[in-house]
Amino acid sequence: MKPRNFSFATRPWSGFSLIELMIAVAIVAILAAIAFPMYTKQVQHSRRVDARTAVLDIAGREERYLSTNSSYTNSAANLGYTGAAAFPMTVGSGYYQVNVTVTAAVPPLGPTYTVFAIPVAGSPQLNDLACQYFSVTNTGAQFSSASSAGGGANTAAICWQ
Repeated sequence: MKPRNFSFATRPWSGFSLIELMIAVAIVAILAAIAFPMYTKQVQHSRRVDARTAVLDIAGREERYLSTNSSYTNSAANLGYTGAAAFPMTVGSGYYQVNVTVTAAVPPLGPTYTVFAIPVAGSPQLNDLACQYFSVTNTGAQFSSASSAGGGANTAAICWQ
């Protein structure tokens, strides 16, 4: 017996059936439901990097300022920022604001500073429930928390990775 030759040209219909189309749509929907939260998490993580980088940059500038002036400063111009830059200052892609608090020298301790970053009001980074506040002190201590006010548990192990 001769085998039948099946080809698409002899098929009475072509294209996708409704069931095949619905299966493809369901697969795409499942993949999107998995991919979108992961994408959002990665975007939040990259914005955290902007905040951490800015905080560490300002801390380095504070140390350079201390080496020549024997004190810290909370003036953006003194730290080398030009133009109308003043603290609080929006950094990176505009999702965080950084600020500096400086305390004068109190014997026997020297002057201190804390550089901190918080999400800009209305920013999608406010939805980052683990890492909203980043700070570094003159001792190099890194702190972060889920509260943009800086209170709560220290999440530095997660947020400063």
